[in-house]
Amino acid sequence: MNNLIKQEGFPYAFEPSACDTCAGNCCIGESGYIWISEKEIGVLAKYLNITQEELRLKYLNKISYKYSINEVKLSEDNFACVFFNLEKRQCSIYEARPRQCRTFPFWEYFKKNIKEVYEECPAIKTI
Repeated sequence: MNNLIKQEGFPYAFEPSACDTCAGNCCIGESGYIWISEKEIGVLAKYLNITQEELRLKYLNKISYKYSINEVKLSEDNFACVFFNLEKRQCSIYEARPRQCRTFPFWEYFKKNIKEVYEECPAIKTI
């Protein structure tokens, strides 16, 4: 537990090694937006060795002027990021994942919903 990641303003820490004990709770669950910026679209397209246009058409959903990564419906009220490998229970684009994924669980939302992040993520540790 000595490799805890902490961030100022958050009353908890994150233990990355605990991800091995999780089924991918941060990538699976209620439907939501997985935001990806224009710069991240370029990085991900290059990582997948496809054009940005192919990425937008196959894997992204345009919401107003922004893009969100598509989800796969697993069951009623249960979705997974299209890039979450359900067999391996891990992200298939980990090296090129967007900022939203990289900054989990240190989201402003969880400052007001602390109980939720503890329930969702086994890597959350009290500090």
